[in-house]
Amino acid sequence: MSAIKVLVSDPLSKEGVDILKKNNFKVDEVSKLSEEELAKKIKGYDALVVRSGTTVTKKIIDAADKLKVIGRAGVGLDNVDVAAASKKGIIVMNAPAGNTISTAEHAFSLMLSLSRNIPQANSSLKQGRWDRKKFMGVELYGKTLGIIGLGRIGTEFAKRALSFGMKILAFDPFLSEEKAKSLSVESSDLDNLLKSADFITIHTPLTKETNHLIDEKAFDKMKKGVRIINAARGGIIDEEALAKNIKSGKVLGAALDVYEAESKPPFNSPVINLENVITTPHLGASTEEAQVNVAIDIARTVSNALLGKGFRNAANVPAMEEEAMKILAPFVNLAERLGSIQTQLIDEPIKAITVKYIGEIAEMDVDVVTCALMKGIFNPILDEQVNYVNAMLIAKERSIRITEKKTSQITDFANLISIEFDTGKKKHFIMGTLFANKDPRIIKMDKFYVEAIPDGYMLVIANNDVPGVVGKIGMLLGECGINIAEMSFGREKKTGEAISLLNVDSEVPKDVLLKLKTEKDINDVKQVKVMV
Repeated sequence: MSAIKVLVSDPLSKEGVDILKKNNFKVDEVSKLSEEELAKKIKGYDALVVRSGTTVTKKIIDAADKLKVIGRAGVGLDNVDVAAASKKGIIVMNAPAGNTISTAEHAFSLMLSLSRNIPQANSSLKQGRWDRKKFMGVELYGKTLGIIGLGRIGTEFAKRALSFGMKILAFDPFLSEEKAKSLSVESSDLDNLLKSADFITIHTPLTKETNHLIDEKAFDKMKKGVRIINAARGGIIDEEALAKNIKSGKVLGAALDVYEAESKPPFNSPVINLENVITTPHLGASTEEAQVNVAIDIARTVSNALLGKGFRNAANVPAMEEEAMKILAPFVNLAERLGSIQTQLIDEPIKAITVKYIGEIAEMDVDVVTCALMKGIFNPILDEQVNYVNAMLIAKERSIRITEKKTSQITDFANLISIEFDTGKKKHFIMGTLFANKDPRIIKMDKFYVEAIPDGYMLVIANNDVPGVVGKIGMLLGECGINIAEMSFGREKKTGEAISLLNVDSEVPKDVLLKLKTEKDINDVKQVKVMV
């Protein structure tokens, strides 16, 4: 049997390389290879370990002849073509927890520096000035801190802020009252946080929903004298709006580790040269400890996968046996799609989820299907990589109660997955099945029976069951160049409440959604993107 070969294409801490070698793997370390060079080099290797320096493209993946695992020593997988790897059956893994403390500490250091003008005072003194009055600061004690996103990093930030005597408001769609209470923070909606906070720190992923989350409208809601910290992702803050509000005095200062443009140094950013903006060049994970931690984490994870000891932090593969996966794969796909849709429709934190398996599927081990459901729920809104292994742990961390029920009694369909979402104030319901044992369908949403394909961009429209509504929807979308691919309608009774589910070929702009909402007999419109 030939030795297992691992290629490390970015500098990796010795501690991680040693773990790979102790498993008797043949480890080759290279760096700064071009795409062409790496595509030639990758042949014969069982695993590839990278950091952020290597971009693992489809060309490289296609050139691999033995590759089983790609390990990213860090959180993000933006530099790995996960879709291409999945298609070729290659497991993609990351190390999501290794730099949590490092990033939280750096963000907190930015807040301390911001409150006491430390970088500016240091620069002034080194230039021969003694301007004590100019750099008058404020205490953190007693101030209200708004944390946007209470994942791993946001939680660590909160723990440190509490020790400084700060009052904490946290906005997170999946922060339950129980979890907030256990952390001694107050759960808040975004508007209240913006209006109340003296300091605002951001710890969310950059998605279409969070892009320019902090825009001109958000700044309008903030109190005068607010200070902003962002060590999460560039683009969450509209830098033009931030610069405008700093110059006007609405925002007293900002501390940034990330920027809208990072493909090259962001020297053209409108905030980079403002005196009361503290800047660092994306140093959140730049500590010796963090680099060692992610190296150790990914080395252990990759080793276990290669040795058949299970998958941890796998972004694209459920943890289960191959034969069972062949049977359950369509249900895994269905559950993840249903979860992705429903999480984008619910505005309140989810407290409990009841998933009921009906029919032949009830005779199977459905743990991976429930994990896929939770993966679908969390992926659109969390700043951490959610996979089939950690989805249930994330649910537990957020005090979401999950109940599985099974019944083998077959109804109109051989198999059904029925899911109830309970926010404490309201219950939401979605049911799905498979057509021809492979094609996912939504067959019920809340109290309405439908038949819709859970794929791509979808509009979920609550309307009155009256003549002409469907025509209005089609006409308005047509006028705006939006093509309808599929339509499904459901109603409880004639002339009563109804629901319309539309699959569209492209994203519907916000102004078009607003026009739809203002049409007579249309009560609500929401757009979702099935993120699977």
